[in-house]
Amino acid sequence: MNLNTEKEQGIHIIHIEGDLDASSSIVLDTAMYEAISNEEKHILINCEKLNYISSAGLGVFMSHLSDLEEKNIFFGLYGMSEKVKNVFEILGLQQLINNYTNKEEALQAIGV
Repeated sequence: MNLNTEKEQGIHIIHIEGDLDASSSIVLDTAMYEAISNEEKHILINCEKLNYISSAGLGVFMSHLSDLEEKNIFFGLYGMSEKVKNVFEILGLQQLINNYTNKEEALQAIGV
């Protein structure tokens, strides 16, 4: 998995490319921890190039939900493939994590 971050219009965006599994989830966990610790107000995860997500990858998102809510940080994912989106839907996670079709939709939800 490749991961990089950028700031765009004051929004912290984490780009994920490849497979998010047990070994690569540590990198995402660190990136999310840093963004939350830096008190970013908006964090988006670009999933356009995410091919696969394991339970460990899902666990990273779940482990940060309370911190995101506590610090009132807008959090969302966008650009998921149907395969990855189905995993979220089967587990009912789409009710806990904002999921947008594309970046434009996510930015609109933020109000940018």
